[in-house]
Amino acid sequence: MGGCFSKPKPVEVKIEVVIPEKERSKEEMSPNGKASPLIYKVNGTARHYHLEEHPIASSHYQNPKGMVEASVCHVKDLENGQMREVDLGCGKALLIKESGEFYAVGHKCPHYGAPLVKGVLSKGRVRCPWHGACFSIATGDIEDFPGLDSLPRFQALQTQRRTKMMAKCISLSNYNLSSTNVLIIGAGAAGLVCAETLRQEGFSDRIVMCTMDRHLPYDRPKLSKSMDSHPEQIALRPKEFFCTYDIEVLTEMQVAAVDIKNKIAVFKDGLNMEYNKLLIATGNTPKALSCKGKEMENVFNIRTPEDANRVVKLATSKNVVIVGASFLGMEVAAYLAERAHSVSLVELEEVPFKKFFGERVGRAVMKMFENNRVKFYMQTEVSELREQEGKLKEVVLKSGKVLRADVCVVGVGAVPATGFLKQSGIHIDSKGFIVVNKMMQTNIPGVFAAGDAVTFPLALRNNKKVNVPHWQMAHMHGRIAALNMLAHGTEISTIPYLWTAMFGKSIRYAGHGEGFDDVVIQGDLDELKFVAFYTKSDEVVAVASMNYDPIVSKVAEVLAAGRTIRKRDVELFVHHGKYVRFGVLGVLGMRVAGGTASHLTGPCP
Repeated sequence: MGGCFSKPKPVEVKIEVVIPEKERSKEEMSPNGKASPLIYKVNGTARHYHLEEHPIASSHYQNPKGMVEASVCHVKDLENGQMREVDLGCGKALLIKESGEFYAVGHKCPHYGAPLVKGVLSKGRVRCPWHGACFSIATGDIEDFPGLDSLPRFQALQTQRRTKMMAKCISLSNYNLSSTNVLIIGAGAAGLVCAETLRQEGFSDRIVMCTMDRHLPYDRPKLSKSMDSHPEQIALRPKEFFCTYDIEVLTEMQVAAVDIKNKIAVFKDGLNMEYNKLLIATGNTPKALSCKGKEMENVFNIRTPEDANRVVKLATSKNVVIVGASFLGMEVAAYLAERAHSVSLVELEEVPFKKFFGERVGRAVMKMFENNRVKFYMQTEVSELREQEGKLKEVVLKSGKVLRADVCVVGVGAVPATGFLKQSGIHIDSKGFIVVNKMMQTNIPGVFAAGDAVTFPLALRNNKKVNVPHWQMAHMHGRIAALNMLAHGTEISTIPYLWTAMFGKSIRYAGHGEGFDDVVIQGDLDELKFVAFYTKSDEVVAVASMNYDPIVSKVAEVLAAGRTIRKRDVELFVHHGKYVRFGVLGVLGMRVAGGTASHLTGPCP
């Protein structure tokens, strides 16, 4: 796709866009993995929060005509490997030149609206600078997550249409309500992407998703990043989508046991449902406190939109104590800091995020929180919660300190929600995680598992079995599981990518740094502008950054290509400013193309 001008005579690049009708047919609703309808995405929030904390709203290209042809640049204006955001008059597009060919796709990531021109172009795909989603420049198809939708694609001279439609289920009246071809336990990112991928690949039999939640699938990371969001604001798909593609969602339904011999899921309310293929994507269950008073009113685990909304309401102008400097705990503290009268955070470790980001980065983050009125009580635990007239009044620490508290939020970790599988015969490890192979298959034929509740072989770490409870990874797990339900034989090979947002700033992270033994830092931690390389022996296994985009996406692309980044090369650059022959040159210098690094004059901004 794309306008290819291999002859020397043409002097302009033109993009032709067909403007969508105001009301598209439901068949053109945008699934993951295939090019979306031509919809121009913009950030719809007017609030003061950091731009990427909010998903983007969609609006059609605004133009009275049915088609637009725009001359956007001279053919010589772009070199191979370059991207440019161009104005079509009715919206913008991302123009790309690679291997002498021109391509044009949507200019904003459909996930949260990141400008893709600031992303990373590598081997026929562009990676989002914010959260790492990847898209084919030829088709617009989403190739790595997070997010569900692909990019619109445009072409000179003729309009590109989606080449593959999502399938629909044959008449549900033909089915016994107590049986389904595919049963998906869990309606998070993994479950939803699995269902969509099946339909996308032409699967037309019955699909049933069941969830203990009362809502359709929603953007769960928003519960701690944007706590006052209502369920309909963070829904991943509207209700009409599930009706259109015959994806049945049973809400407030809990599976109590799985009979793998007879292929039956037994629900807590007594319903038995037969299945042919099963996906288990139940996620995690938050850990509770073990101290006295743990069950009193105003003590919360953030698990649902109602939990988050209730905490915000009760915390406004009140005293809040957060137990646990986890990602959830820190994000909740950041969100409530300007709303509550006081925010205190209790943590057993010496520094927040020490095991994940290292002590130096952890201290820099801690300082940022302290500058925003968050008080830390480190290396201690909660011994008691005290009440007055039935409501929380004080939190007593083992150090002897007593904290005033009107609300307590618990963020001390989670355990896999797999207790119902203990007698099933499905392989569960000593920590309760479901063990799967590279195709997300369990030890039982026809039974797959995905998301936070699994351990799987991570190619980046020589196929070591790991648990990666990231939103992006759950999406990919669901897709791989669906493809292998259809016997595609697809193995997972994605690079883990996560982000956290606090006080309008984001830390981005790619790789798997578990067990790192050193951290090489470039930049200024005090100014919160840095990139940290996490190493194990002589190899970089992960990277984190703040205000250093798109460095993390650059590193993710290098790692995804199977290339190794050596610690000594990073150190040479960071400590001596010396360029070395390999990928770090391109990574720090912002450009890697064709397997070689370009000679540049300095690190990325």
